[in-house]
Amino acid sequence: MSPATANTVIIIAGPTAVGKTDLAVSLAQTLQTEIISADSRQCYRELSIGVARPSETALAAVPHHFIASHSIHETVNAGVFEQYALDKTRQLFQQHQHVVMVGGTGLYIRAFCEGMDDMPDIAPAVREQIISQYETHGLVWLQEQLKTRDPGFWAQAEQQNPQRLMRALEVLESSGQSITRFRKAAAVSRPFNIITVGLELERQSLYERINQRVLQMMQTGLLEEVKALYPFKHLNALQTVGYSELMDFLDGKTTLDRSVQLIQQNTRHYAKRQMTWFKKNSSIHWLNAASVSVADITALLH
Repeated sequence: MSPATANTVIIIAGPTAVGKTDLAVSLAQTLQTEIISADSRQCYRELSIGVARPSETALAAVPHHFIASHSIHETVNAGVFEQYALDKTRQLFQQHQHVVMVGGTGLYIRAFCEGMDDMPDIAPAVREQIISQYETHGLVWLQEQLKTRDPGFWAQAEQQNPQRLMRALEVLESSGQSITRFRKAAAVSRPFNIITVGLELERQSLYERINQRVLQMMQTGLLEEVKALYPFKHLNALQTVGYSELMDFLDGKTTLDRSVQLIQQNTRHYAKRQMTWFKKNSSIHWLNAASVSVADITALLH
């Protein structure tokens, strides 16, 4: 089938706060279809403000999937997302020619597009030991372990992401080899077309958006959300920007003002890492978020 007639998933990717959600909703409305989120945190029903979950208006305008679909007590990773998204895509194609996917979790998008790597089995004892060490010694310990023992992975790692770092250390401990050795050279082929659009903004504009959004989150109750989640602060789902900084405030380790500044700073760093990840993908069609229209994207379908 030609690209104009084949089933197609249109992925809208890019850094946090760039404007992906609003564009995805408009696109899905134009194409009369539904949205699959590719966000590794918005899938948790207990997290809302701190993960910038789409507004109730947006969720009511277009059916969304992988939003508030799991609990923080469940294990959710790229493999879980890959299967979920493939199953949901198959269902949606029975009613729609197009499906919109939107998100900033590069690993989830890659898993959906290319398939997951075959990783070695990890003994529970190894996993528990690494988690225990991380909880005792913190992110700096984790970073030092990988910087020293797996410099090849460290050079391309999401260096502020404890889940990714713990996973890499698990593989290293279990197999004696870098996690990079297990990554596929060839992608799987999907039975549908995929068009990926990347949204970008001039860096200063994006950073200003991030700073303002964090302040807005605080005004709409982020601290109260974190207080309610405090008993679960040890869970992987809570080891994330916007939550860990305020957990430190609640633990008396820093001031509230400093926590907010750190959320802004860490979110800016995260956005920079997202762009680094996506820019490695030569198949992405890059568009300026300040001027992009739905027509710019639908034009890619023909």
